Amino acid sequence: MVQVKWPVLMDQFIMSSLSQKIKLIEDRGVFLGGPKDLFELAGRKMLMLLLSEGLEPESKVLDLGCGCLRGGYWFIHFLQSGGYHGIEPNRAMLQAGLEALFSADMLAQKQPRFVHNTAFDPSEFEQQFDYFLARSIWTHAAKKQITMMLDAFAKWTHDDAAFFTSYLEATNESEEYWGNDWVGKSHESDTAGVVKHSMHWIEAACQDRGLKVTSMDQALFDLDNAQRWLKITHQA
Repeated sequence: MVQVKWPVLMDQFIMSSLSQKIKLIEDRGVFLGGPKDLFELAGRKMLMLLLSEGLEPESKVLDLGCGCLRGGYWFIHFLQSGGYHGIEPNRAMLQAGLEALFSADMLAQKQPRFVHNTAFDPSEFEQQFDYFLARSIWTHAAKKQITMMLDAFAKWTHDDAAFFTSYLEATNESEEYWGNDWVGKSHESDTAGVVKHSMHWIEAACQDRGLKVTSMDQALFDLDNAQRWLKITHQA
């Protein structure tokens, strides 16, 4: 595993004003994607995760449920122009992040691209990706939505690509979510909530699509040791 030296990364970003930018988002009444005091840390750890797995400035990244760009802030700065892509149905949430976190010049230089569908469908980008990322998305998603993401990964990535996602593990049948709807805050709901899925079901869903899934070391990337990180790849 690549050892990420954070002081080197800090030199690449202007950190002093980030807290003020976060407040601009919050002042709009927009959901930050989690606690305000973890906004910077959660986003930074997303970048650290992909850096440890080979992310390069020229990589192509798809951020599923990119929200107000908690992770996008870091990726847009790091990646070359046109490298960052986001899917987010909550237009107001995304717009608040774009306007608060970035200057017009930065957006013109980096050319991030976004779509707003609820099917997690990246076909509009007409782009093959190196990385899919879904932090705290499967903790709200129904199984049919997770399978949509897996189908998209199978179709829109090359053989060496990787999908990193976090989830809450169901350890018994009573905890497993079998509903058809998204649970938690969204463009259609202000009600909080989370769901759990079993590793057995995830493994089967991946296997059905010619994919394999492995659990990752939690220590570096998790905030509270509740969500578990998975790495999904194409079978050889």
